[in-house]
Amino acid sequence: MTDTIQQIQKRYGSRVMSIAIFLGLAFILFGYPSWGKGLILGSIFSVINFVMMGLSLPASIQSSAKKSAIRSIRSIGFRYLLLGIPLFVAIRFTQFNLAAAIIGIFMIQIVIL
Repeated sequence: MTDTIQQIQKRYGSRVMSIAIFLGLAFILFGYPSWGKGLILGSIFSVINFVMMGLSLPASIQSSAKKSAIRSIRSIGFRYLLLGIPLFVAIRFTQFNLAAAIIGIFMIQIVIL
């Protein structure tokens, strides 16, 4: 099962990063560097979140019901904090566009759809 998860993560993660880098460079070349940087920043954290989700999935399935629930809640909380980092950075620094960072955070879901 973990091999399948890793293959899916690699496929979607590499697609997301390729699209984000291509679009980010296009934004930068067309004079919107904050949009390009925000998109790449959000996409990086989106891929990290996707990998963390895949790593925590087998651990939460193998435990008892109570331990599984606790691990799942901890995992979700940590991943929310992780996804908050690009939002914080985009709000704090003007060199990153907030809307582009939000789009980057949803890049995995966009590519999967």
